[in-house]
Order: sequence, then structure tokens, then C-alpha cells
Amino acid sequence: MTVRGLGPGRRPALLINECQNAMINGAHSDNEGLVRHIADRGVTKRIAALADACRDLGALVVHSTIVLRPDGVGTIPSCLLLGALRKRGTCVEGRPGAEIHPDLTPRPGDHVSRRVHGLTPFHGTELEPVLRERGVDTVIVTGVSTNVGVPGACLELINRGFTAVVPEDAIAGSSAEIHDFQVANILPLLATVTTTADVLAALAPATDRS
Repeated sequence: MTVRGLGPGRRPALLINECQNAMINGAHSDNEGLVRHIADRGVTKRIAALADACRDLGALVVHSTIVLRPDGVGTIPSCLLLGALRKRGTCVEGRPGAEIHPDLTPRPGDHVSRRVHGLTPFHGTELEPVLRERGVDTVIVTGVSTNVGVPGACLELINRGFTAVVPEDAIAGSSAEIHDFQVANILPLLATVTTTADVLAALAPATDRS
């Protein structure tokens, strides 16, 4: 299976964006639409399968998280999303909501990238030099949300010269309608939009040769 950005000689990494309890776990999140969309589509299981395939290949798995300080320092409510996150106080260091969803617990060798401010994975983090050090040129973007975080991550990847690949069944949004609109109209401008099955098939030959 050929997926643009995952052909022979490419060096992929997997980005799992904001798959934290406060975002996608119904036991900790009040974002009912996002929680429902994640569960209905079986997104965490697909991401877990992609993570295992990347680990088997020796490719880097990155967990991008936003974790606020208990005193709120560094998180400026400069937009509605950041203001709501700070007001709810559920994604604060030391609280269960800030933890990564148990279906996606980091493994040894994974990289956890944390930030206290901003809406995208590269803001104020070491993510770019981590990817450069590993020789990565293509990043498989998964997680949440299709509304902002996923297209934002793709845009930042493009600005830095990386190729983005998005398995659309391994991401989710606040509603099916928003997700479908973004997948049809926005993400194809920024990334190779494909499926988890096609990404796994594209990674399999390299895995077989290892």
C-alpha cells in the first residue's frame, strides 16, 4: 500500500495529540461531543495499533499534551479554548484529567511533550529538535481534535518542512458534522488524508524487513 509520505526511505514518527483524560475520557471530561465521537469511532484502539506498529518499526511515538501548572502561571486565557481550559481546571498537573488516556499509556522509548500554553504541539516545546534528532521527515498525526488541534499540528509541520499524514479514523472532533467538514475541506490541503488500515499497510513492509 502506497501512502504519500510513507514510501521507501521515509522516516516517520507518530504524533498522538492531547489524548488526555480531560479531553477524551468520559470519566473525567465534560466535552460530551468529543467523548462520544471518540468512543463511537473506536479511535483510541486505532491509535494504539498505530503506536505499536511504529514501535515495532523503531519509529518515534510522541504524546503531545497540555498540562497546566496548579498556580496557572504561563497559561494565558487569550482565546475561548484556553480560557475554558483554565477555568475548568481539569487538565492541571497532578490531577487525573491531565493524565494520558489509559488506552494510550506511554511506553519506554516514547516521548511525552508537555506545554502549558497554546493550542498546537510545537508551541513552547522541544518537539521540533526531538524530531530533527531522529531524522524524521513525515509525521502521522492522530488524536484530537479535528476542530483545531489536528489541523493546527499539520500546519505547524508544514511550516517546518515536515510532511503530515492523517489517518482520518484515528482522529475525532466535537461532532461528526465538524469532523466530516474538516476532513473533506481543510485537512486535504495540509496533509495526506488516509485510513489507519492504509497506514499500517504502508508501514508493514519496512517492519517485515527489520
